[in-house]
Amino acid sequence: MSVEEKLKLLKEELEKIGKLNSSLALISWDMQTKMPKKAIEQRSAIIEYLAGEMFLLKTSDKMGAITEELLNNKDSMDDVQRAMVKLARKEYDETKKIPEQRYREFIMAAAISGNAWHEAKVNKDFEIFKPHLKKMIDFKREFVEYLGYDNNKYDTLLNQFEEGLTVEKLDKIFEEMKIGILELLEKIKKGNKKVDKDFLLGYFDKEPQERFSNFVLKKLGYDFEAGRIDESEHPFTTSFGNKDVRVTTNYNNPELTYALFSAIHEGGHGIYEQDIPDEFVWTGLDSSLAMSIHESQSRFYENLIGRSKEFWEYFLDYAKYEFKELKDVSLEEFYEAINVVEPTLIRTEADELTYNLHIIIRYEIEKDLINGVLDIDDVRDAWNNKYKEYLGICPSNDSEGILQDIHWSDGSFGYFPSYSLGNLYGAQMLNKMKKDYKDMYLDIKNGEFSKVHNWLNGNVHKYGAVYSPSELIKKITGEELNPKYFLDYINEKYKKIYLQ
Repeated sequence: MSVEEKLKLLKEELEKIGKLNSSLALISWDMQTKMPKKAIEQRSAIIEYLAGEMFLLKTSDKMGAITEELLNNKDSMDDVQRAMVKLARKEYDETKKIPEQRYREFIMAAAISGNAWHEAKVNKDFEIFKPHLKKMIDFKREFVEYLGYDNNKYDTLLNQFEEGLTVEKLDKIFEEMKIGILELLEKIKKGNKKVDKDFLLGYFDKEPQERFSNFVLKKLGYDFEAGRIDESEHPFTTSFGNKDVRVTTNYNNPELTYALFSAIHEGGHGIYEQDIPDEFVWTGLDSSLAMSIHESQSRFYENLIGRSKEFWEYFLDYAKYEFKELKDVSLEEFYEAINVVEPTLIRTEADELTYNLHIIIRYEIEKDLINGVLDIDDVRDAWNNKYKEYLGICPSNDSEGILQDIHWSDGSFGYFPSYSLGNLYGAQMLNKMKKDYKDMYLDIKNGEFSKVHNWLNGNVHKYGAVYSPSELIKKITGEELNPKYFLDYINEKYKKIYLQ
C-alpha cells in the first residue's frame, strides 16, 4: 500500500473522530446555554457513550498500525501530512495508556461536575462543588500516573495544552513577567493618578448590549453566517467545523463593557476557527496545536485592538447612540476608564496589567493540587490567601472567589497558563504586524479591520495545528517566545495613561 493510500485511510479514521468530537461539542454548547436542569443525567450518559466511541477509534489497532507505518515514511510527506500523522499518533499513544472504563467514568463525572459548578456558583457555595472538584483532581492525578512524568507531575498536564512546556520553563517565563508587572504597578501607585470609571457601572439593558456586541463582532470579521452568539454563565467558544463556530457572552454584569469585551475575546477565538482551511476540517489539524496560540488571538482582539484608543475613536459614537449614559463622556475619559489599573477579584474583568497575576495564582494552586502539596480541604483558603498576597484583596464569597472559573469542573488542569502565554505571543505578533503593516492603527481608527484579519489569517489561522507554538512564533517573528514584547507594550501603554 502506498503512502497516499495510507494517508487516505488515516483521514477516513480521523473524519470519524472529528464528527464525534463535533457532536460532543454541540451537546456541550447546549448544556451551557439551553439544556433544562433535569436533563443532566441523561445528557451525561449520551456524552459518556459518544466519548467512549471516540476513545475506541483513537486507540484502535487500525489507528496504531496506520500511524506507525506512516511515521516510518514521514520523509516522503509534506508539513501538513507530517503534522496530521504526528498528532494522530500522539493522541493514540496518550489515550491508549488510559484504561477505557476509567476514561468513560471521567467523561461522565466531568459532565456532572460542570452542572454542579454552575449550581455552586449561583448559590455562592463552594461546598456544593467541592466533592466534584476532588473527583476531577483525583482523576487527573491518576491519569498522570498512566501517562508518566519525569520531574514534576504537573508537566504532564502542561504538555497536553502546549507540547514540551514544563514547570521549569514556565516558572522562568512567569517570574520575568511578574517582576516587570509588579515594577510597573509600583510606579503607577506612586504616581497617584486617579482614573474615573464610575460611568461604566450600573444596570444596562440587555438589548442594546446585544446589538452593540453583534455590530462590533461583525466589523471585526466574525462571520454570522458561519456562527452565532448566545448567552452563558461563563463566556466560551465552541466549534463544530469552520462553518459553525459559536461564541457566548454574559450581559448580566454591572460593568457596561464586560459583555462587549467578553464577546470580542470569544470572537477572536471564533474568527480563528472560521478561518481554518476547509481541507483541515476533521483531520485533527482544524484548530491550533496549543491553546496559548488560540488565546493569543482572543487576547489580541480583546486588548491589543479592543482596548486601543484608535478602536474607540471609531466605535465610541456608536456606543453613545446605544447607551445614552455615555453622551457626555470624552474619548480620553472612556479610553482611560476601560484601561484602569486596579486590583479586581474577577479574572475576566481584570486589566491587562494585573490579569496575569490571576493566572499565576491559578497556576501555583494547580501545581500544588496535582503534586499533592495542597489538599482539597485547604484549596479555598489557599485561593483567598493568594489573592490577598498578590492583589491585596480578598473574596467576600465563593462566587467571586474560587468558583468564578468553569475550567476545573471538566478537569482542565494545565490550561490556565495558556492565557498568559497568549498575552506574550500576541504582543510579539503585534510587534511584527506593526512592522509589516505600518498603517494598522490608522486603519483601526477608520473602522477598517480587514487587513488586521488578513494578517492574522495569513500568519496564524491558516496553519491550524500544523506548527507548534515555538515553530509558529519563530516562523512569524524569527525568534522564540520573548516576554520582552509584552512588557514593552504594557509599559508604553500604561506610562502614557498614568505617568505623563
